[in-house]
Amino acid sequence: MLNIYPVILSFVAEVAPLTARIGHHDADLARQLRRASSAVALNTAEGMHARGRSRMHCYSIALREMRESYSALEVSVLLRYLPPLDAALEDRIQHILATLYRLSFPRQAAR
Repeated sequence: MLNIYPVILSFVAEVAPLTARIGHHDADLARQLRRASSAVALNTAEGMHARGRSRMHCYSIALREMRESYSALEVSVLLRYLPPLDAALEDRIQHILATLYRLSFPRQAAR
């Protein structure tokens, strides 16, 4: 198992109550965040058991979904549905994004 997978699961758990708060203001944005954050975990898990290009493809989708999740949180803060994200959540998000980037583009990340 990838070391980042439990971090992703904790991110999904941490975002769940935020999604509910967003849903009070914007049900569509909350639904999009819920789907995207779930997709990060699901695609990462799929990639762990794939091979070759399929593996990188799964991680690439997970990376895009993570970026979408983060963007939904950023928009929610800007629209004042949420207070600013705490530093620990921001750090976790950046760690996940960086790791998924390295998994998606191993040749570029090695440079």
